[in-house]
Order: sequence, then structure tokens, then C-alpha cells
Amino acid sequence: MRPVLIAFGRAVLSQLHFRMLLLTVLPFVLSLVIWGILLWLGLQPMIDWLHAYFSESGGFAVAGNVLGWLGLGALKTVLVPLLAMWVLLPLMILTALVFVGVMAMPIIIRHVGGRHYPELEPRKGGSLLGSLWIAASSFIVFAVLWLVTLPLSMFPPLTFVVQPALWGWLTYRVMAYDALAEHASAEECKTILRIHRWPLFVIGAITGAMGAAPTLLWLGGALSVIFFPLLAAGAIWLYVLVFVFTGLWFEYYCLEALAKYRALMAVRVDVNPPLKDIN
Repeated sequence: MRPVLIAFGRAVLSQLHFRMLLLTVLPFVLSLVIWGILLWLGLQPMIDWLHAYFSESGGFAVAGNVLGWLGLGALKTVLVPLLAMWVLLPLMILTALVFVGVMAMPIIIRHVGGRHYPELEPRKGGSLLGSLWIAASSFIVFAVLWLVTLPLSMFPPLTFVVQPALWGWLTYRVMAYDALAEHASAEECKTILRIHRWPLFVIGAITGAMGAAPTLLWLGGALSVIFFPLLAAGAIWLYVLVFVFTGLWFEYYCLEALAKYRALMAVRVDVNPPLKDIN
């Protein structure tokens, strides 16, 4: 765990760097503009459709009985807006993730690699298409699991278990690949991810808990509906901030692991030189 903690400390120091703080501004502004337009145009039609669906299918009666049994009967009046908000939440996460991956990760890679690992040869084993594929496929699985486990969010203890687990898996899948894409070869990337899968998952789980923090903004019942625009803006900024810090943490850990791996491979080559070099 020592390398994980060392990478964490270095990521904290880098996150406080003015350049890294500034890095959160553009993804946040773009996400805010996009979601401001989408919510202005589509939120009310979505709420109207959900309301009509619940009315026609008898969903209000079922939901009222369930919420009453759980002692949450007051939420019945804001059930449809809450559901709309929870359905939109994964899409907000996706936009923050995409913008950070496209705009912030290249700068993070240059910041960490150039300042702390200038001797590490870039072998460019990853690609933009590979990164997009990992992000898209991982998010699809994440979104499905998010919707399936959505009812568990009514129980605060399970919220703090399920959400970090989902976030941990998503961040581990996406960030570890991006962190190694520039410097590691394709084979090195596979090897590092295999050897260090558990430490990387630990980083993903911790940052997953941090990423679940903005979710608490949606647990305010009627207040979360009333202040939805402000809560949405705050949640998006927190997601961007968490993603940037997560990128730094993964970058420090992965580059250190790659440097040690290459040093070990160099020693093995020196100890066991090819036969043609011996002759």
C-alpha cells in the first residue's frame, strides 16, 4: 500500500497547483453550458412523460405504498422529479468524464511525466480510439448497473457501498488505461494493469467514494427538486474536480509502476543476455 499512499500524497500536492485547479474550469463550463441547454429544453417534457407513464400504469399507487412502508411517504409528491434527476445523473457523469479525459488527461500526463518522469520513454501503446472504447463500454455497463441498483439509493447505508463500488470500477477501467496510454507500450500496459490490478482497484474504490459525494446532493427530497439547477451545477463541478484528482493519482501510480517495471526488465536482460551477445 505504500506506493498507493505515496502517489496519493503527490496527487494532492499537484491538485493544489494553480495549473491543475485551472484545469477544472473549461470542462466544468462546457458541461454546464451543455446541461443548461438540455435541461432547459428537455427536463419538463421528460417529467411530463414520466408523470403520464406513472398515472397510466398505476405506478403512483405502488410507489406510494412502498414509500409509506419505508416511512418515506413525503417523497411521493416529488417522486417523478427525483426519478428524472437520478436518470439524468449518469449522463452528467459521462459528460464530465469525457471532457476531463479529452481536455485534462493530456495536460495531466505532460505535467506528471515532464516534471517527475522525464527519463521515461513514451512508447504510445494506447490510442484515442482505445480510450474512447474503454470509456464508452465501461460507461454502458456502469449506467445499466446504476439504474438496476437505483432503488438501493433509498437506503443511505447501501448508498455508501453501492455507489463507491460502481465508481471504483468505472474509474479503475478508464483512468488506468489513460494514465499508461502515452508512456507504456501495448504489452507493458496489459502487464502493468494485470500486476497492479488490486492497488489500482483500491485507488478506484477510494476515488469512487469521493465521486459518490456529489450524489449526496440529490438526497434532499423536495429541497433537491427546488434547488435542482444549483445542485446540478455544484455536482458537475465536484465531478470534474474528482476526475482531475483521480487522473493525477492514477498517473503518479502508473508511471512509477512503469518505471520500476522497465528497470526490472533491464536488470533481467543484463543478467540473461541474448546468446548472440554472449558469442
